[in-house]
Amino acid sequence: MTPDILVFAGSLRRDSYNRKLARVAAAQAEAAGARVTLLELRDYPLPLYDGDLEADSGPPENAFRLQELIAAQHGLIVVSPEYNHSIPALLKNTLDWVSRTPRVRGPSPFAGKVAGLMSASPGGLGGLQGLDHVKRVVEVVGALVLPRVFALPHADQAFDADGRLKDAAAAERVAGLAAEVVRTAARLHG
Repeated sequence: MTPDILVFAGSLRRDSYNRKLARVAAAQAEAAGARVTLLELRDYPLPLYDGDLEADSGPPENAFRLQELIAAQHGLIVVSPEYNHSIPALLKNTLDWVSRTPRVRGPSPFAGKVAGLMSASPGGLGGLQGLDHVKRVVEVVGALVLPRVFALPHADQAFDADGRLKDAAAAERVAGLAAEVVRTAARLHG
């Protein structure tokens, strides 16, 4: 069975280290045998979650588009920046809106999906502290989060001009986690 894996970063910044890391992870998941969709959240703009807006008009159409896309996958690789040792607003808002769509159009798109978590930061811990919050939210919305995560420290110096990781050991860890997502998704859905 060839699993379908969705990879996305919780950042919009053009030169985001996390978007670079998401591209590396997507390539590694593909090399491990997955069909990969690399998602750009900027293509699915959402307003800030507002219960009154939801009550008046329901979730926005992009939340439903994301629900359908996520539901069609076997696994996810979520690459998240760390903002003040926590989850960035873009990622939290996206997860909040998409988690609201099942009340309108069917089951949770995250249910039964395996998720691998990664982060990149110029700091010495690579965004590791923020991944605790990301893990909690991704689990609450219904995904099965792998216990091993990857955090890339000193990300401002970690990529070459072509977007590849300079450090072979870091590249191996990304490849290992991406392959674990692919294997686990294949076992769960095979």
